[in-house]
Amino acid sequence: MTDDIEQVAQRYARYTALGAAVIAGFWHTGYDLTVTVTGWSSFRWPPLAGAAWAVYTVVGVIAGLSLARTSRGPDRILGLAVAALAADVAVIVACRPQDLLGISDWGWGSVGWLGVMLAWNRPRWRAELGAFLAVNAAVMLAAMAVAGTLDRVSVAKYLVVIVGGVTMQLGYTAGCALLRARAEDAVLLARRLAADDAWRESARSIHADRIRRYAAIRDVAESLLQRLADGADPGDPRVREDCTAGAMRLRRLITEREDVPDALVAALRERIDAAERRQVLVTAPPFGENLPALPEGVREDLLRAPVLALDGARSRARVTVSAMSAMVSVAVVADNDDLPVSPTPVREPSGVVVTYQRQGGEVWVNSIWQRP
Repeated sequence: MTDDIEQVAQRYARYTALGAAVIAGFWHTGYDLTVTVTGWSSFRWPPLAGAAWAVYTVVGVIAGLSLARTSRGPDRILGLAVAALAADVAVIVACRPQDLLGISDWGWGSVGWLGVMLAWNRPRWRAELGAFLAVNAAVMLAAMAVAGTLDRVSVAKYLVVIVGGVTMQLGYTAGCALLRARAEDAVLLARRLAADDAWRESARSIHADRIRRYAAIRDVAESLLQRLADGADPGDPRVREDCTAGAMRLRRLITEREDVPDALVAALRERIDAAERRQVLVTAPPFGENLPALPEGVREDLLRAPVLALDGARSRARVTVSAMSAMVSVAVVADNDDLPVSPTPVREPSGVVVTYQRQGGEVWVNSIWQRP
């Protein structure tokens, strides 16, 4: 569930960013290009207007590529912002004074969408976008003052265009930011719920493990004490052997602990219990702490050969688990004559290396995994 919600949040971030690029692209090609081409003869300096359109396009493409790759504006936007505002100034200069607020002066109403793309999803997007739009508005107002078009009608036109453009640009940006924030909140909530579920499952597993150990301790002690109470001779070698095995199992069950259940430890303990039920004397120091998270397939490869050695033990075995932050080792020494051994270390596809050694009637198997 958490992965699905995270994917939804990523889609929100990606497609709202692409939406900004689509709006700017359609605006620039559908309106700006049309006005530039159809009104080419009305410009005072038509090539300058064409150059401004080209600069706008380049800045838009750079910002759009950044949005497509990272769902945020470019890392360094100062130079791009200056270029975009320069294109705005170029369009104003290219127009005749009487056309400053006409349809030919497309730059100051359109360039705000470049500011949206450049500041998109950046840490300080509010300040950056606000400054960009303010400079754009100031540039146009200064041009009107220079051209002497500060009459009431011209100022009213200016306010309508600037307020309308800023409202659309800030509104879209702020609305999408709110959507992203709500999606990220949903991801955080899903992670907390997943962590709570994992904690409850862990608590249930810990409780079940404790019940199992307590029951095993009771059964071992009860069996030994019952035999002695029934008159078994403590000097009988068979009785002494059973008492030794029982004492070793009691010691292991009492000392082992598992505050955070681990699949590798659980699988080993299951095989140790099975071996002890076959009257195999198993020595197993407490283990289960500080085990790192294992990649997929590593746990199975770590356990495969040691478990085979333990399952084939005739009368005795020793099991050890060693772990560090980037290494886990599982070793078994057992009187197992049937296990096939390799004279050279065996490397599994998961990166686990298995080493075998046979001496006398015992076999030593050591599986080790190290993080690359």
